[in-house]
Amino acid sequence: MMFNERIKQLRKALQPPQRGLSVALDIDTVFYCRVEKGECHARKEYISIITELLQGNKEELLTLWLADQVTAVVADEKKIVDKVLNIAKGNLGK
Repeated sequence: MMFNERIKQLRKALQPPQRGLSVALDIDTVFYCRVEKGECHARKEYISIITELLQGNKEELLTLWLADQVTAVVADEKKIVDKVLNIAKGNLGK
């Protein structure tokens, strides 16, 4: 599951309007809609606000958001992505 899919799922369960979420995030409603569609990426600082408004799990949403960021960066490097992720994992262990 991707970040955009999860926040859309949470929003549909609680049924707040996209307009209300965009106001709370201080962004344009069109931009928020594009985030839910996966056309734009949310900023990291939005995660806490989205978590609170949609009663989500912050660790889950942060994990999905980070996975989306990594995927966007390495998408064109399929041949070496495993090597890259292993190096990054090793660097985090230092």
